[in-house]
Amino acid sequence: MNDKIENKLLELLNKASKSNEIPVAAIIEKNGKIISCGYNKRVKKHDVTSHAEIIAIRKAEKKIKDWRLNGYNMHVTLEPCSMCKTIIKESRLDNCFYYVNKPNSAKEYTKTIICYKQTNYSKIYEKILQKMFKKIRK
Repeated sequence: MNDKIENKLLELLNKASKSNEIPVAAIIEKNGKIISCGYNKRVKKHDVTSHAEIIAIRKAEKKIKDWRLNGYNMHVTLEPCSMCKTIIKESRLDNCFYYVNKPNSAKEYTKTIICYKQTNYSKIYEKILQKMFKKIRK
């Protein structure tokens, strides 16, 4: 990691701390050039999805006018949560480097609130989805 990225992460961490946010910062870069960055703003925005990683991804997508971030890398100060890991994967970033392991990660909130439920309509929904994906993947 280059000094520019390290210094920017530190600057963002300080902004998060001063805003009484959990100090997490994220940067998206390509070939060492910073494309976007973000820090936690859940408290400020009253938004559970305002994690540093998601903010940085949204800014990068807007900047390059594409949701696919192939060829880009993310640097984040703390190991991403499960929500952010999924979004990082879906955004197609080449790499995500994090620099601090989550403390007590084994104690992470694990109550399952999303579960599969089959209904009489499940097959209909599945067919509609398959048809749509078939159409867009031609």
